Amino acid sequence: MKTRSIYILLFLFFGWTYGQTSPENSHSNNVKKVQTISAPEDGISFLAIGDFGRHGAFTQKEVARDMGAIAELVDLDFTLSVGDNFYPSGVQSTADYQWISSYESIYTHHLLHEPWYVALGNHDYEGSTQAQIDYSKISRRWEMPDRYFEKIIEIDDDNLLQLLIIDTNPMIEKYRENPKKYQEINQDTNAQLNWIKEKLSNTNPKIQWKIVVGHHPMYSGGKRKDYEETEHIKNTLEPLFEKFNVDAYITGHEHDLQIIQRPNTKVIQFLSGAGSELRETGVTSGTLFAESVPGFMAFTLTKNQLKVYVIESLKNTFNIIYQTQIDK
Repeated sequence: MKTRSIYILLFLFFGWTYGQTSPENSHSNNVKKVQTISAPEDGISFLAIGDFGRHGAFTQKEVARDMGAIAELVDLDFTLSVGDNFYPSGVQSTADYQWISSYESIYTHHLLHEPWYVALGNHDYEGSTQAQIDYSKISRRWEMPDRYFEKIIEIDDDNLLQLLIIDTNPMIEKYRENPKKYQEINQDTNAQLNWIKEKLSNTNPKIQWKIVVGHHPMYSGGKRKDYEETEHIKNTLEPLFEKFNVDAYITGHEHDLQIIQRPNTKVIQFLSGAGSELRETGVTSGTLFAESVPGFMAFTLTKNQLKVYVIESLKNTFNIIYQTQIDK
């Protein structure tokens, strides 16, 4: 059992206010007051952040501060980045100063030095994606062994999480048609899709949960609600996720926070792209929650339950503005 003493101390330190979103500004269908967030018993915890690398500008520093605070409360195991790790044009090498100004000097809490499993975004492709892969050999926390990869993570002695980090960028035709802007983009998309099918067809009985992470959303109520790329990603990935019983798709690209589950589908999409600069959001079919506020999402996972918390970063503290869960 994980200790709650840190939670109590931080509760007093931050003068925590319980989260409730204003009805005038909220796009959520079921806003709740959330009174607690804590480490899971016999489970793991992780954070999801995206669209963040801006040298600490906009609200990047406040979000990083609150990621550290929540990491303490949930006894963090790892962080997911859904891509667009460096704006405006990725990094050029492993020695690019953006590694310091947009990452190492920003996410400084000791628990944020647990592993980061990192996806690539379209802005990362404007620089050297190979440099981000190679940085895995330098950093003790940055993990991107390839442009797409699998992690099998132990939940408890008898249950596993299958985590796939995929690369949605080569799946989008307009990027492939502009290789001068999007470097290293012309890859074998069918090879990746076959790899996804092969991995998701794993019949290991210990795999209790399947989660996929990629940059581009299948659904959105935000800026890209009616974009061709969003529809293409949906048509490409949704049938696979439904066939192989994927529990959650964690994504970004939109600079907001959204939770969407389309009618008659199993997979729930968690969009966490509010790590820095924001854009206006909205609703679409299946929207459970949507807000354009700075923040990220926290997840706790046990054999039978995935709890998800939406965290808003305020000027001096954080606010938990929404919670949902998946039960098995």
